[in-house]
Amino acid sequence: MIERALRESIQDVDAPPARSIAERAEAEGLLDVAYASVDSPLGPLVVAATPKGLVRVSYGEEGQVLDDLAARLSPRVLESPARLDAARRELDEYFDGKRQAFDLPLDWSLTRGFSGRVLRATAGIGFGEISTYAEVASRAGSPRAVRAAGNALGSNPLPVVVPCHRVLRTGGALGGYTGGLERKQFLLGLEGYHR
Repeated sequence: MIERALRESIQDVDAPPARSIAERAEAEGLLDVAYASVDSPLGPLVVAATPKGLVRVSYGEEGQVLDDLAARLSPRVLESPARLDAARRELDEYFDGKRQAFDLPLDWSLTRGFSGRVLRATAGIGFGEISTYAEVASRAGSPRAVRAAGNALGSNPLPVVVPCHRVLRTGGALGGYTGGLERKQFLLGLEGYHR
C-alpha cells in the first residue's frame, strides 16, 4: 500500500507521520484521491477529492468507500484532511444552518451518461426548493425515464452537496434515499421543508 511504502521512506522522524506521508505523496505526484472523515448530525461522512474537485461524500463504512474509490478511480488513495479543509468547512457550515449553497469544485468522474445528466440537473435545485423525479428526468433530457432518474439519484456519489434529498415523488411522497429516509427527512427539515 502507498501509505506503508511512504512511511518506510520518511527521513524526518520528528514530523507527524500521517502529515508527512500525505505531504510527500502529494509532492511526488502519488496522491490521486485524498480522503477525510467529517462528523455530521447524520453520522460520520467520508469525503474524498481528486485534483479536479470533490468526488465522493458517503454515509458508508470507510473501508468500503476507500476500496470503491481505489477500484473506480485510482489505488493511490490517502488520508489527507488538509486537502479537504474546504469541503469539511462547507459541510459544517451547512449543517450549522450558515450555508445554503456549496462553492466546491466537483469531480464528476463517478457519473456517466444519463445518470450524470440527472445529477447535474439535481445540483441546480436550490436550498429549500423541491423537485420531482419526473422533473429531474425531463431536465436531464428523458422525460419518461423517471425510474432511471430515481436509480441515478440512488447512486449519487455526492449526497448533500448534490442535493438528491430535494427530489420527491410526484404528489409529495419522499421516495427513496441512499442514506435512509430519516436522513432525507432531516436534510429537508434543515432546509425548512416540512410535509
